Amino acid sequence: MARTAVFFHAHPDDEALLTAGTMAMLASEGHRVVLVVATAGERGLADLPHGDELAEARTAELYESAAALGVARVVLLGYGDSGLGEGEGGVGDERAENAFIDADIEEAAQRLAAVLKEESADLLTIYDPAGGYGHPDHVQVYRVGQRAADIAGTPILLEATVNRDPLLKGLRLAQRFYRFPPEFDVRSFERAYSPGEDITHRVNVRRFAKVKRASMAAHASQATGGDSDRTLAVMLRIPGPLYRLIFGTEWYVRRDLPPGARRTHPFDDLPEETG
Repeated sequence: MARTAVFFHAHPDDEALLTAGTMAMLASEGHRVVLVVATAGERGLADLPHGDELAEARTAELYESAAALGVARVVLLGYGDSGLGEGEGGVGDERAENAFIDADIEEAAQRLAAVLKEESADLLTIYDPAGGYGHPDHVQVYRVGQRAADIAGTPILLEATVNRDPLLKGLRLAQRFYRFPPEFDVRSFERAYSPGEDITHRVNVRRFAKVKRASMAAHASQATGGDSDRTLAVMLRIPGPLYRLIFGTEWYVRRDLPPGARRTHPFDDLPEETG
């Protein structure tokens, strides 16, 4: 039975990093995949000037990524990118009046819920409560998405995240051989994403590694900018076999499942009558 999954993200390229493999897998299985993005990412770090020019470039990249993944529909909510602050990938001037972080949660949730209802969505993905690494727009995705799923009665709500345990282990190992920039604090990841004990879904997406890489590569503006290597650029240089190993699993948390639940597909436990 064909289902509909809505993936809610904060900025163009977030879908490539956290959920691209799952999106491609569901599309390949004949399900309808819808991508909703809150902002155009116009305050992200890039070689292009912040504002309309960067927003236009990143929007075009978003559609290229979506096409690679087999997305049936892209919805842009049109909020302003809240940025991270000067020196952290954002800009130092005052936030735009329509910054997503300042949006009324109920109003934004109603807009997202309208999409969920129109699509008769079986599933919505958001982020974990910490917003992954703490970006304010990611935290707002969690808040807005939770409320929207409640309004629309969406049966499955998944928090896209990363298993913190192997991530910390890998970073600590890398720290022994690689000198990270002074501003990079491995300890900050002790509070980022989700501990392994909270993970309910481990989705194997290794078959879709090439498609996931193509989704990442579509966001060319995010591979340059700043004084050091960008995370996306580093990821795209990883050799194929190692790339499949590192990015071959995507993690989710479903809060209404019992502790210790281990699921392998986003639609596991979906009641038949909701299809």
